[in-house]
Amino acid sequence: MSNSQSNIAVSIIEDDLSLRGIYADWIEQAEGFTLVSLYEDGQEAFEGIPKDKPDVVLSDINLPGLNGVECVRGLKKQLPKVQFVMITVYEDSNRIFKALEAGATGYLLKQTPREQLLSSLREVYDGGSPMSSGIARKVVQCFRKAPPESEENELSQLSKREEEVLNLLAQGYLCKEISEELGISTHTVDTYRRRIYEKLHVHSRAQATAIYNQLKPASLQNPDR
Repeated sequence: MSNSQSNIAVSIIEDDLSLRGIYADWIEQAEGFTLVSLYEDGQEAFEGIPKDKPDVVLSDINLPGLNGVECVRGLKKQLPKVQFVMITVYEDSNRIFKALEAGATGYLLKQTPREQLLSSLREVYDGGSPMSSGIARKVVQCFRKAPPESEENELSQLSKREEEVLNLLAQGYLCKEISEELGISTHTVDTYRRRIYEKLHVHSRAQATAIYNQLKPASLQNPDR
């Protein structure tokens, strides 16, 4: 992961002309960001974004033709290192989890203010999983139910170091901070993160955190963070 001074390349997928222009202006005028492409529908984005090579994609869910969830699902398979943030008017749980399952790392509402949106794009680039507060609450509420036995088995498959990394991820540490905390490289942190996602069968920090918070060992809790 790069530091906060890195220039973040962003692609936008939004069918509303006015909103597309607003987001484009925000990105172009913000220090540390570069707007690499704009798309008004999912199919065009699916075909074009692999050539654009963005770091982060900001995508609406309700797109004409290929919808945002399916577009992200297909792009994530081709571009596993690219981070996808959904921006939408919808707050219903079904859409949220379809987006997260498809590979989205963040989920924001369209009324998100400029500075919060830019901060969220920086956060997702640095390894975070930004969500509007109402969305985050729905994610936590969903996973407050007793976890299936399979999830317990999956958590037990994590190595001690993987549990330590997941514990820090769940507390909101960025990859660089985990690297400093554990005395390992950011590349190694990223490797552990990918292994954790594979073992828990999840695609994002939000999903991994929600599972882990139900099952985390008391010995790894850190009340000071």
